[in-house]
Amino acid sequence: METRRGVLLYLLSAPGDDVKRDVKRNDRQDLGLLLLRLGTGGVLAAHGTQKLFGWFGGHGIEGTGQFMESVGYAPGKASATAAGLAETGGGTLLALGLATPAAGAAAAGAMAGAAAVHAPNGFFNQGGGYEYAATLGLTAAGLAITGPGRFSLDHALGHAVNRGWMIPAAFAAAAAGTALVVGARAKRLRQAKEGEQEQLFDEESLE
Repeated sequence: METRRGVLLYLLSAPGDDVKRDVKRNDRQDLGLLLLRLGTGGVLAAHGTQKLFGWFGGHGIEGTGQFMESVGYAPGKASATAAGLAETGGGTLLALGLATPAAGAAAAGAMAGAAAVHAPNGFFNQGGGYEYAATLGLTAAGLAITGPGRFSLDHALGHAVNRGWMIPAAFAAAAAGTALVVGARAKRLRQAKEGEQEQLFDEESLE
């Protein structure tokens, strides 16, 4: 009986009710995307400025460059600059909702590079794992695919730099760049380890 009454009320409802429900649903989705963009983009931009300018307790290009060298990304200063620009630029553009495919792909690529450093420690952040980098990277990638929503500069500008074809193009470019950088780091670390083993072997043979 209740089911029949619900169907009858639906059939008798004004056509405008469906439109109002769709508008409310879209408003919620756009607001949710805005919050995701502001949160994710803000965190990424803050981390980037730590690397570039030493803001928020960061070490700037000099200190970050030394760290990059220590974990296998060389040259250190160039690596720090590239990572800082990807995080600052990608994060700022994500927060603004501008050039969302390129912004999200750039941020995701930067986070993939960070995840490679933490991967040997497992997943969870409490053990030094890649949980944090993966979360930021996947969120940025998701925003690049989903789009920024109506509350964005992309929407205001008619999505001039948020076209459908830009999504695979941006991810392909980011994936290629990340693969080259991470691959070079892995090769560098492998050569360093082999050099240490050879040195240890030579020392043992002399004893």
